[in-house]
Amino acid sequence: MKLPSALRSAKSGPASRLLAWLAVFAMSCAIISCKTLPEVDPVVPAKASPTIETPRGTLPPKQASALVSKRWAASGSDLKALAAVEEQATGVPLIAGNRVSLLFDGPATMREMMAAARAAASSINLETYIFDQDEIGLQFADLLIEKQRAGVQVNVMVDAVGALATPAAFFDRMRAAGIRVVVFNPVNPAKAKGKWEINNRDHRKLMVVDGRIAFTGGINISSTYASSSLFRSKSKQAQVKGEKEVGWRDTHIKIEGPAVAPLQYSFVNLWVQQEGGELNKAEYFPALQPVGDKILRVLATNPDGDFEIYKSLVTAMTESKKSIHLTAAYFVPDQQIVDALVNAAKRGVDVKLVLPGVSDHSMIRYAGQAFYDQLLAGGVKIFELQIAVLHAKTAVIDSGWSTIGSANIDRRSFIHNYELNVVVIDPAFGRDMESAFNEDLRDSKEVTLEGWRHRPWADRLREWAASLAGYWI
Repeated sequence: MKLPSALRSAKSGPASRLLAWLAVFAMSCAIISCKTLPEVDPVVPAKASPTIETPRGTLPPKQASALVSKRWAASGSDLKALAAVEEQATGVPLIAGNRVSLLFDGPATMREMMAAARAAASSINLETYIFDQDEIGLQFADLLIEKQRAGVQVNVMVDAVGALATPAAFFDRMRAAGIRVVVFNPVNPAKAKGKWEINNRDHRKLMVVDGRIAFTGGINISSTYASSSLFRSKSKQAQVKGEKEVGWRDTHIKIEGPAVAPLQYSFVNLWVQQEGGELNKAEYFPALQPVGDKILRVLATNPDGDFEIYKSLVTAMTESKKSIHLTAAYFVPDQQIVDALVNAAKRGVDVKLVLPGVSDHSMIRYAGQAFYDQLLAGGVKIFELQIAVLHAKTAVIDSGWSTIGSANIDRRSFIHNYELNVVVIDPAFGRDMESAFNEDLRDSKEVTLEGWRHRPWADRLREWAASLAGYWI
């Protein structure tokens, strides 16, 4: 399928990608039938403790129970029960012995990722939805080419829709230097090596260095996402007139330890599925020893999978006892998530959502706002971030259960995309997440039910129209 010339020459940026995506929307509707999300009914398992994996194998139940009781003693919540119920829902065990660093915005993430890439000795596997040819993209590409020429095997997987605005010559330059590049699910069916699935996109963001250090979250390789979020700045703007006047707010994490192995496997597995061929020789799976005390769960989902990220989130919301603090860039929930949030608020849980006040996709924002009345009437508190374009996808529940990743709160992420989220169950990390959430909260404006019900009728019409496309956007 040939895209219109206006789209093929569009400037890099999320808005142009939305236009490009709409160009293939009609064909998608004709060939893709609608899927539905599963009902999630958390069941407390017979066993009291979750499964814990270590480099030496699965811990015996008594040891697993003792470990989590020690690690989570200061939480004030029954994280052990929550972890066990979540495992029952997802089928994915926990992994112990990790070090996890929270990267609060784009600049911090890019500095850490580039530093890790410069120190690479064996391999760099990079998977991203967007890889722009801009200042940051060129710096990253130059660094990857330098490492490839120095003997480090570099493999890059980029989504075809995410890369629509990136010239082919940008990736050809990498290939000429010896870097293996796979463009995920090409828009043109003639270029697809396997099954052509235009509606299924690789939305993951992952970099694994030497099989020992991994980065994942919501940040793409682009100056757009790496721009200053204006947080901690003395010149914060009280009013925002447009997205060009503000930075972007996003979140990533750096992981070291045994949990890097399943993250690496998720890359290799998807590479093979895309018929990228056998990866060039490198030590992709070195022996990994415990390097920290963080216990986490890796959830890598795909359109033919079992909705693990969705089940994890709904389960944690349903089992929440004290608080649900959710930060969502693109928030178009299904009714089950709305019900989980409202039911939590009604039983006394502090439910707060930080959603976009400045958005790069107005249609998605309006589709999400179609749920505001029901949420606000149910006791959910909604705040809209004012000083930055929100792109983070995170949640912290009961101050001890946290999720960071690429999945948005919408059907596209849960049903159609390849996504990657990491759940960290740890009170100390939860405090860092709460601190980040509170900083977002300070720069957000609360939406009240009374004020919302006095909004213009033109906005109500836009919400209704956008909600009709909620399944697809």
